[in-house]
Amino acid sequence: MHDDHPGRQTGQDPGADGTTRPGSRRSFIRTGSLTVTAAAIGAAGASALTPSAAAAPTTSVEEARRAGRPVPLTPACGGHETPSAVEGPLFKPESPARTDVVTPGTRGVELVLTGTVYDTACRPLPGTLIEFWQCDQNGDYDTSGFSLRSHQYATGRGTYRLRTIVPRDYTGRWGTRTPHIHVRVQTPGGPLLITQIYFPDTTRAYGRDFAALNAADQFFNRSCLIALAGPTGGAYTGAFDFVVKTTAP
Repeated sequence: MHDDHPGRQTGQDPGADGTTRPGSRRSFIRTGSLTVTAAAIGAAGASALTPSAAAAPTTSVEEARRAGRPVPLTPACGGHETPSAVEGPLFKPESPARTDVVTPGTRGVELVLTGTVYDTACRPLPGTLIEFWQCDQNGDYDTSGFSLRSHQYATGRGTYRLRTIVPRDYTGRWGTRTPHIHVRVQTPGGPLLITQIYFPDTTRAYGRDFAALNAADQFFNRSCLIALAGPTGGAYTGAFDFVVKTTAP
């Protein structure tokens, strides 16, 4: 479904098939909320961090690989918080804990997305809760089940990995939306970052003009571009690092 239509049954996905950390998303949020309150009291009088846009990547993953250079972080961690974005009406709590949302019934252009969650001092943040949701290759969101929805916890190195598909554009209450993936990022006891990550103008999927779609989307933010490589064998690999605050303002 789009963001202004009734739910569409797309089928129930199977349970988790990726490695997860102990504890449910609900208990994580509950524990985090208590810690936020304590942190806010302890930090009374401290000056708040000022959010700023993350620097756009200067070199794509594909360009680096072709030149034989190491793949860069995206966006490069300079202590700048990843920009926030509107959540939209279609977030669903209690998504399955998994790192792979591609099921036998999934159609679309495959994407393997990886990255690291950092604090504003560029230190990795193990155990961070990361929630993903997106539309499918037709521009529809599953609101009756959990297709293309998941959550996971960052590893001991602060990293994550998501196997999914490239979403398609759609038209809803905010006009035409360019392909994007919704993300919620929250460290234990830290403030919640809600954002959207996007695809480069040169992305090739579903016969769509990503450059034109990006240019026409009022919410599009080039600071939130995925560094994309491929397609190889019809599939893309991508990288995006999140930079988040760990204390409430």
